[in-house]
Amino acid sequence: MSAIDKIRNLAIIAHIDHGKTTLIDSIFGATQVYRENEAVTERVMDNNELERERGITIRAKHCTVAWEDYTINIIDTPGHADFSGEVERTLSMVDSVLLLVDANEGPMPQTRYVLTRALRLGYRPIVIVNKVDRPQAQPDIALDKTFDLFVELGATDEQCDFPVLYGSGLAGWLVRDLEDDAHEGMEALFETIIKEVPAPSGDPEAPFLMQVSTIGWRDHIGRTGMGRVLQGSLRKGDKFRRVSTEWIGEKLAHHDDFHNEREWDITSDKTEKCTYLWVTRGLESEAVDIVQAGDIVTIAGPAEINIGDTFSDEDLDNVLHPLEIEEPTVSMNFMMNNGPFSGQEGEAVTLRKIAERLEREMRTNVALRVEETERGDALKVSGRGELHLAILLEEMRREGMELCVSPPEVIIHRDENGKPLEPIEMLTVDTPGEFQGVVIEKLAARKGELAHMHTEDSGIVRLEFRIPTRGLIGYRGEFLTDTRGLGIMASRFEGYGPWCGDVVTRKRGSMISMETGQSTTYSLENLQQRGTLFIGSMVGVYEGMIIGEYSRPGDMPCKPTKKKALTNHRASGKDHSAGLEVPRELTLDTALEWIAPDELVEITPKGIRVRKAVLNAEERKRDEKRRTATV
Repeated sequence: MSAIDKIRNLAIIAHIDHGKTTLIDSIFGATQVYRENEAVTERVMDNNELERERGITIRAKHCTVAWEDYTINIIDTPGHADFSGEVERTLSMVDSVLLLVDANEGPMPQTRYVLTRALRLGYRPIVIVNKVDRPQAQPDIALDKTFDLFVELGATDEQCDFPVLYGSGLAGWLVRDLEDDAHEGMEALFETIIKEVPAPSGDPEAPFLMQVSTIGWRDHIGRTGMGRVLQGSLRKGDKFRRVSTEWIGEKLAHHDDFHNEREWDITSDKTEKCTYLWVTRGLESEAVDIVQAGDIVTIAGPAEINIGDTFSDEDLDNVLHPLEIEEPTVSMNFMMNNGPFSGQEGEAVTLRKIAERLEREMRTNVALRVEETERGDALKVSGRGELHLAILLEEMRREGMELCVSPPEVIIHRDENGKPLEPIEMLTVDTPGEFQGVVIEKLAARKGELAHMHTEDSGIVRLEFRIPTRGLIGYRGEFLTDTRGLGIMASRFEGYGPWCGDVVTRKRGSMISMETGQSTTYSLENLQQRGTLFIGSMVGVYEGMIIGEYSRPGDMPCKPTKKKALTNHRASGKDHSAGLEVPRELTLDTALEWIAPDELVEITPKGIRVRKAVLNAEERKRDEKRRTATV
């Protein structure tokens, strides 16, 4: 074990894609974590297949490096707003943060959020202006904007006097002075960490105390809890006190409420036994017999471990307040695949199997909520956003499961007078100046209010909107089309606000197959003139399946399996003119954004389809009449 004054605990925080995980790769290289003959992959902390494909960090991860005689514990945090709760909880395990800012983009929405939490915990961040070697980099401007953000968020004079490093995480160098220092090596980073990050403050001789910040699951062992030992020490086999707590009352108004403004109560108080202890060495977990103050550890033993649980000496009365668990803002219905192709491309699972899979997910995914519905054939699954639920669906799909899901819907709360409150987000858009008009027009139609506009020297316009979450559902693809792929948009959850009225998110209808069979080139050639196709020729279709987007409002029934009649008369050159455009490929994310309230996404291991919830046309008409009569 390292002496407590030789330990440094810190987290890396930033907006998505500002280079956190890549910087850790360079830190590993500089501290020789790898063996000489070991194969080294990029973004080694993103060890999940989906994280590598999407280029994002989904779950916070812990690693340890050694520099001289110091042990440095580093936590890589997610940058996407849907996983912001992971950031908030992991900050309770550290003593400072590295705040990464892109030298071109400057502070972005998630930068504001994570910095707010760090400042309120009293941390004095180390600011790293990253990607300074990019052609459009403006490190001085990015630093000025970061300082302005510190001031705007109410940072103290000491916090505003933050240390600054410049460099490139990808190239593997960080320096204090961009002009005079040689652009090589990471020594400046380690020296700054040792000097500026305080050592853990706990007393190794005091009674044992820690709080669970992250939960996990290990087969044959069960649930595990990770956190920092605040004081004292614990040996494998020791008994300890486990106290679970919860907040009293529901938090609605602001996402940034202080924990000390709310009341909490004890829900469980038991004596448990520590059966396993792990610490991290490099990237791997190492079993140990004893841990002490300052260590970031993983403990197993109790059958039930919850976020925020206090583990302490049996005679210690110190119970820590609960940690904040992010509230879901979006929900979907998960149901079994009842389509004609059920079981042909994967395992046609029952609702009970889906419930079992979701139950396993909730062991570690604390932001997930699962409820039964009145329908009886679906489960209501709620999460932090579209991406949060899409990641879960993609994992289930890759496990071989088939299922159908409904469109994402926002979760509505009520104020004291019974009036509806909906989730509101702050949206930041960077777009070339020639596209700002169409962006403002589209977002205004989705109830977005323009709060700020600024034009950069490069001609990029930054727009900030306050917009309901409903208005963002299905907009990303439209935004990329409107800006020719040159726009960047990012949002963060701000809180709940008054209902903003009806939002029209889709103005075009669906092209619905009336037949079951295989699509033909002859039929699709005619249909592509009426809209945008999602399928090509020789693709299996069924009644009620959506094969494309109609160019007008309302749905259009069609026959994609129709074949050309064989006759003795053929027009000269007619057969040679046939040609199909490349169909629009629907991914899971784009399909969830696109579908209407009466449609479903059919998810299988081999593909993504969209379909009507009611497949038969006559039954759809009767169902529509019943809904109209009810309204």
